[in-house]
Amino acid sequence: MHDPSRCCTFVCIVTMVSHPMMILIAGPYSSGTGGDESLIAQNLARLEKAAWPIFLAGHVPMIGEWAALPILASASANGVAAADAGALAGQVMYPTAARLLQHCDAVLRLPGESRGADQDVAIARERGLPVYFALDHIPGVESVVA
Repeated sequence: MHDPSRCCTFVCIVTMVSHPMMILIAGPYSSGTGGDESLIAQNLARLEKAAWPIFLAGHVPMIGEWAALPILASASANGVAAADAGALAGQVMYPTAARLLQHCDAVLRLPGESRGADQDVAIARERGLPVYFALDHIPGVESVVA
């Protein structure tokens, strides 16, 4: 049975902004990794590190891989051969981000070469969405990152 008196206390102060945004975090995922799973994991962790301050500022962070990776796993579970995995990733990753951008209000572009992240920025600009290149440029984040 859970005993609250024996647990650590975690206090979270969330800033409420007047207009919460869903913000796509874009940056390198597989770019420059040569397919090395540990480097890919490091890139994803770097993308995810930006999620917390965005959330604390009252927004909803989103990363395309959070949606695309389960789709790829589902394809595998439904019999798509591993040999097709590379081609399938290209057919899933970019379209997933493009579809997500139909629901996002802004993009945070993290540094590093990435064709996919550059496409995200281009789509965002076509839609007239703000593109931020630093966390502290996002409304409300400057007060939680300080």
